[in-house]
Amino acid sequence: MPAKKRTRTYDPAKIRAAVFAQFGHVRRAVSTLTADQLALPTRLGEWTVRDLAAHITMAVETVSRNIERDEPARPELTLLDWPFATAARAADIADGTRALAEAHPDLDALYARTEERLAERLADAPGTRLLAARTGAMVLDDYLVTRTVELVVHTDDLNAAVPGLAVPFDKQALAACTRLLADALAAKAPGGATEVRIPPYAVVQCLEGPRHTRGTPPNVVETGPLTWIRLATGRLTWADALEAAQVSASGERADLSGLLPLMG
Repeated sequence: MPAKKRTRTYDPAKIRAAVFAQFGHVRRAVSTLTADQLALPTRLGEWTVRDLAAHITMAVETVSRNIERDEPARPELTLLDWPFATAARAADIADGTRALAEAHPDLDALYARTEERLAERLADAPGTRLLAARTGAMVLDDYLVTRTVELVVHTDDLNAAVPGLAVPFDKQALAACTRLLADALAAKAPGGATEVRIPPYAVVQCLEGPRHTRGTPPNVVETGPLTWIRLATGRLTWADALEAAQVSASGERADLSGLLPLMG
């Protein structure tokens, strides 16, 4: 039997720093937006840029709020479970986002308060603490890795919505986001027939079939981190990515269209 793959681990200190860094990048960018820019549409249904900007604070505030809640008795979700548990909450999130945007016309004040609360709550919260997250109880260190996904994905949404905005991506946040979504693919379709390369951050194998051991694998998919993240979250279709030459796929088992997106 092949050896069971070890679950990837993340450096908790680097993940915490990455969450603050990416949130800081977004906060600075949002503070520069004009009323006209805040009113622009996004690729997220009916959300405006203002709605999206408010939602990004929700993705971080949930850490503080969950730390304040009673600690659950046992974990319910592993890190690799999380991407597949998010779809059920989409409607609640949309309603909460619009209400938050309406209640906080001063976005910079909202961002400042969110960042301050996160720093205060994390100061003495051990990484092993369980959080009563709405998707399911999770260990704090794992939950913070999921925040890099939220922040990176929505940073990309902001950049797509506002011409010329170009909010930067923290390297550690981008790496963690890429790796978690790559590992989720391998968990969804376990196997060793196809190698998925997302340089410089991740290489995973997936899909059942003849296992590759030496030399160049017969089935290879390669793409960049942001393209992978867009594919995994439904921002980009497999067909469009191929047509635009944003992904290369060689081999008869290199079609991932039936597995994507991984999360909505």
